[in-house]
Amino acid sequence: MFDLGIQELIVIFIVALLVFGPKRLPELGRTLGKGIAELKKAMQGVKEQMDAEMDEIKAPLTLADPLYRQERKEQEKAQDETRQTGATEPAEETPAETSSATTKEKEEQKG
Repeated sequence: MFDLGIQELIVIFIVALLVFGPKRLPELGRTLGKGIAELKKAMQGVKEQMDAEMDEIKAPLTLADPLYRQERKEQEKAQDETRQTGATEPAEETPAETSSATTKEKEEQKG
């Protein structure tokens, strides 16, 4: 993160010792360490949340999704039926297309 060598660290330590004194320096070190640890935890939490959101955006339908599994079974069943009849296979629909078609069918049945 910062390119600090041993010489720079010694100079920083000496300045801190002169400014804060030997009695307050250990307390300052503990406080600074706790603050950095809390910052790291918070950054890790934000990173995990961002990763989870990105995964949700990238893969909205997964094999664990019951609707996706049902649609996939219907597609496989239709493909099996076409194979058995000897007809050519229809173009495979994406899950989003199938989902919108299913929604349209439900709307037509209601109306």
